[in-house]
Amino acid sequence: MLEKITICFLLSTLFISCDSVQKEADRPNIILIMADDIGISDIGAYGGEIETPHIDRLANQGLRFTTFYNMAKCNPTRSSMLTGLYTGGDGAVHLAHLTKQAGYANIMSGKEHFDSWVPDYCKAENVFDHSFYFRATTEYFLPPSGKFERPFFLEGRKIEADEIEYQQAPMYKTDFITDYALKWLDETFEKEDPFFLYLPYHAAHYPLQARPGDIKKYRGKYRKGWDAIRQTRYKKMQELGVLPKNAKLSPPEDNLNEMRGLLLPDYTDYAPWDSLSEAKKDSLDLEMAVYAAIIDRMDQNIGRVLSKLEENGKLENTLIMFLIDNGSCPFYSNKIKDVAPGPANSYWSLRTSWANLGNTPYRQYKQCGHEGGSHTPFIAFWPGKITPNTITHQPGHVVDLAPTFLDVLNIPYPDSIQGHATLPLDGSSLLSVFEGDERKEPAHFMSGLEKFRMFRSGDYKIVRLNGGEWELYNIADDPTELVNLADSIPNKVIELSNLYASTPLGQKIKRSKK
Repeated sequence: MLEKITICFLLSTLFISCDSVQKEADRPNIILIMADDIGISDIGAYGGEIETPHIDRLANQGLRFTTFYNMAKCNPTRSSMLTGLYTGGDGAVHLAHLTKQAGYANIMSGKEHFDSWVPDYCKAENVFDHSFYFRATTEYFLPPSGKFERPFFLEGRKIEADEIEYQQAPMYKTDFITDYALKWLDETFEKEDPFFLYLPYHAAHYPLQARPGDIKKYRGKYRKGWDAIRQTRYKKMQELGVLPKNAKLSPPEDNLNEMRGLLLPDYTDYAPWDSLSEAKKDSLDLEMAVYAAIIDRMDQNIGRVLSKLEENGKLENTLIMFLIDNGSCPFYSNKIKDVAPGPANSYWSLRTSWANLGNTPYRQYKQCGHEGGSHTPFIAFWPGKITPNTITHQPGHVVDLAPTFLDVLNIPYPDSIQGHATLPLDGSSLLSVFEGDERKEPAHFMSGLEKFRMFRSGDYKIVRLNGGEWELYNIADDPTELVNLADSIPNKVIELSNLYASTPLGQKIKRSKK
């Protein structure tokens, strides 16, 4: 009898152990890739002519969102994406806290840029097992001075340029960001832990610096000009199905740069391409070729990551998400000198008309709640879970990632963190969308800096430009915001503005103005 009991106990223990192993095996690795200051149509899978075969692969074998919102600028987007909050403070929970709770190894390599409300315990060195990062703009190449403008940090320690590890000379930021990520992935593979890799590239943020071979690939391709290429992209986006079917192309004259500072007409005003001299066209072709080269180099590095996963048998059990922190950026730099775009001593910036091309077919740019600033590509790739080459028109937002992580990890949201009660998440899970189902749309979406804020609820959206009056759009009927309904439906403006004012973000802004 005792022998039978012992055998039954051992068998039950074996079954429990096998079940535990199965659950462990079912947990996917997670990679979150973020690009910087790139327009939605710059990506090949969203209509662009820039070569992005590896991002396109994720799209063609995964899911594309046609309407996905960011917070329209580097720091608020990262703050909201990594915590699931529009605003917060103590009690915010970083995505890496969630993966750590689930037993994952956490790796970060790239840009960290937060709003002041994000607690210190959410900073990279406090949540990632390995981290290499910088917190503000830095050049791509090592400057002639031998020092980068802003510091880099390795495992929380400030390091000098000569301490940065890199494989290809001359050192180039996009490449060595990936070098660190791949090094730590190798270490993780040896331990066979599930991993979370956060890979926030800086491409294609100012300044326009790229490897000569990458630039050469695009030189001359932009002599067609922004008018013709914008039309081509718009048509391709329609053919791909990555636009709402009723999305019209916004006129370039409606997209002047009204953002900040002293404006240079040559940079901020639209001019028909055919009105420009041949010398000017050649200069502008180079500018856009360098920008394209920066994006191309980022895609090459994403390809390195995918190859590493395939070589180690990890790709089939990895959820990969790709997005951008905001729309294309037309803010020229006051450092622009006589050096043409491209090399390490150049500080060129993308101008308004090229940024307008990137944001095809939408209006406005980075910082703005208009769709050109707040609308990002979002691609989710998950073999066996996401149906390949699918497109959804359901809207999403970066605050939805935290509840999505909870669902994917199958863990509860913690009650407290660092002695603080956790703040309730603002988003809702995208897992049902990944699985091909409908989800209940969140009550609202927000984006844009306060003077450029947008608030969307259902089909209607209010948005303002540079502190102006609220504009109102039926975003379902008018995706590119061509018909301002504020005067014809004033009660809807009042309703939405009151709803915005009642949110924690709206209340915080109201308090700050007192």
